Amino acid sequence: MSSAPQVQTVAPPGHLSHPLPKSVPHAPARSSAPPPLTAGDRLTRAEFERRYEAHPEIKIAELIEGVVYMPSPTHVRKHGEPHGRIMTWLGVYSASTSAIRLCDNTTVRLDFENEVQPDALLRLESALGGRSQITPDDYLAGPPELVVEIAASSAAYDLHDKRRVYQRTGVPEYLALQVYEQEATWFVLREGVYELLPADEAGILRSEVFPGLWLNAPAFWANDLATVLATLQEGLASPEHAAFVAKL
Repeated sequence: MSSAPQVQTVAPPGHLSHPLPKSVPHAPARSSAPPPLTAGDRLTRAEFERRYEAHPEIKIAELIEGVVYMPSPTHVRKHGEPHGRIMTWLGVYSASTSAIRLCDNTTVRLDFENEVQPDALLRLESALGGRSQITPDDYLAGPPELVVEIAASSAAYDLHDKRRVYQRTGVPEYLALQVYEQEATWFVLREGVYELLPADEAGILRSEVFPGLWLNAPAFWANDLATVLATLQEGLASPEHAAFVAKL
């Protein structure tokens, strides 16, 4: 007895008898771009620099004790004009004192949690005892001898968080110009602690680190740049400045 013939079923065209498994959707590729830089972020200095450099539209940002600060736009009378006067004052001193380097809004790496951008600074070359150095990527590392900040008021972080950072990292002198109060507060580092540099009867402040750098504070706040520079010329003509230049 013959067996019944086997019938082979043929699948219609386009139909798979064994369907392929459904594909699993891929997770979206992670972006290699760094996150935005935002005020209040808590970052390491390396991460702060990575984000800062990735956002060239941000002109000023600082890392203070691991926290990002981004100052608001500057005003004419509250920042621009006093900044111009202080740069002129420092520029004349620098031009008259060899081996002194003047920087405007320069990034300074102080330690692993602090990278600041002070309004102005004066520094000595390391060969002359200065503690700051220019890095291979053209920033400053280490404390400059004098830092100057234009502070909106005594409530600004320049007079509190940044002052403590400058003190701890060994900045020898720190001049904070408080625009609303019209006060010039000059700190001098003595035995690791900032003390106030006293003004004389005429309101003139005299740097201890840079002999001859005299600031006529009343004339500065009166927007009398001619008198500010005349007082500075007296300092530049002093025996103390001559001895300082000879030593350099």
